[in-house]
Amino acid sequence: MKKILALLLILCMVFSVVACSAGQPSNGDDANNGGSSSEGGNTNEGGNTNEGGNTNEGGNTNKSVMTYAEYEKAELDAEVVIEAYVQATQSWWSDKITVYLQDADGAYFVYELACSEEDAAKLTKGTKIKVTGYKAEWSGEIEIVDGTFEFVEGETWVAEATDVTSLLGTDDLIKHQNKFVSFKNMTVVSVEYKNGEPGDDIYVTLSKNGAEYDFCVERYLTGPDTEVYEAVGALVAGDVIDVEGFLYWYEGVNTHITSVAKIMTYAEYEKAELDAEVVIEAYVQATQSWWSDKITVYLQDADGAYFVYELACSEEDAAKLTKGTKIKVTGYKAEWSGEIEIVDGTFEFVEGETWVAEATDVTSLLGTDDLIKHQNKFVSFKDMTVVSIEYKNGEPGDDIYVTLSKDGAEYDFCVERYLTGPDTAVYTAVGALVAGDVIDVEGFLYWYETVNTHITSITKK
Repeated sequence: MKKILALLLILCMVFSVVACSAGQPSNGDDANNGGSSSEGGNTNEGGNTNEGGNTNEGGNTNKSVMTYAEYEKAELDAEVVIEAYVQATQSWWSDKITVYLQDADGAYFVYELACSEEDAAKLTKGTKIKVTGYKAEWSGEIEIVDGTFEFVEGETWVAEATDVTSLLGTDDLIKHQNKFVSFKNMTVVSVEYKNGEPGDDIYVTLSKNGAEYDFCVERYLTGPDTEVYEAVGALVAGDVIDVEGFLYWYEGVNTHITSVAKIMTYAEYEKAELDAEVVIEAYVQATQSWWSDKITVYLQDADGAYFVYELACSEEDAAKLTKGTKIKVTGYKAEWSGEIEIVDGTFEFVEGETWVAEATDVTSLLGTDDLIKHQNKFVSFKDMTVVSIEYKNGEPGDDIYVTLSKDGAEYDFCVERYLTGPDTAVYTAVGALVAGDVIDVEGFLYWYETVNTHITSITKK
């Protein structure tokens, strides 16, 4: 009897378990029914959030994250799962945000990603996120749509602009689609506001080597309240600019501009206010001694000259700053005791052109207000009479202060030891001069309270 009762109890338990299981969804059934959505941080399945690797569909977890190469190979309309770093976002609206993502291997444009306003504020540059969505194409632009995301803690990364100027007009340019890129020395052809007036997108046509390319200031990325919107709106045909932005595609390259740097003419540089950022291109005429990743450079072009003080520079690059080399400098206009100079500068080499200035004879301008108009140029003075020679600190090794006269007036000159030091021929030659000697002088028209030319050569009469 006990055995029979025990058997009956076991059978009852089995039937009870089967009956309880009959109403539960099996693996793969849709468990998101009942109103829960993936947008705006809403949770999935009984309060589980998007953190810790849980995905947003049907309770499936740990979907494989693709490399960029795998993403490239994926078919259109296929589901994709990627991880990358936020580089910029467009305006949030209606629980959606469009995001520019990139990692070391490639870039992604994620269109209208589901996102709460609270999470949108956290999508700062460098933030890593994981996106699940579908690969799509629109007018040549490869993007991710219908996406959801979660934050990936512990890593940040910001891309530097990749210079793709040389790829314009080639089939290789599209391989960098959606990356943060730069284009150098582009010439403005036209600037046109969508709808004819400021407030919406700006359509920009730029040219390089005779070919024209489309760019865009996207108002949801860089709107009318941004510096770049204002700067682009002020451009005119013929301006030469460097451009940074995201390599978007619309029936062809249609970069979304994030910054422009207008390369100034010398006249524009002259008009710039002190402390203003300046961007110039000119040719190296001489350098002072490199030290501690800095170098001071004398630059000139056909229109004027620049003294660039303590330009950020590696020792390797300093060796390449030979006479005639063209560079682009970005820095700030400053003044020190009458000398107009560029400080806190960085530079890059400009390939393909060299130029060396001939000395401009400014002897006749001594004592006039016109002399300063040639500040920092490579100049010459003829038939100057030596008044005195004095070593700084009283003996050879440091600067030499030289007083020369012309028509009864005296003027200050200097042998700058960081430009022409004790081991140079000019340092020795100047040190041997005596009062009454008549010389021709070449040098750079530096200013210190007044004219104080940095001598580079002398010819004794």
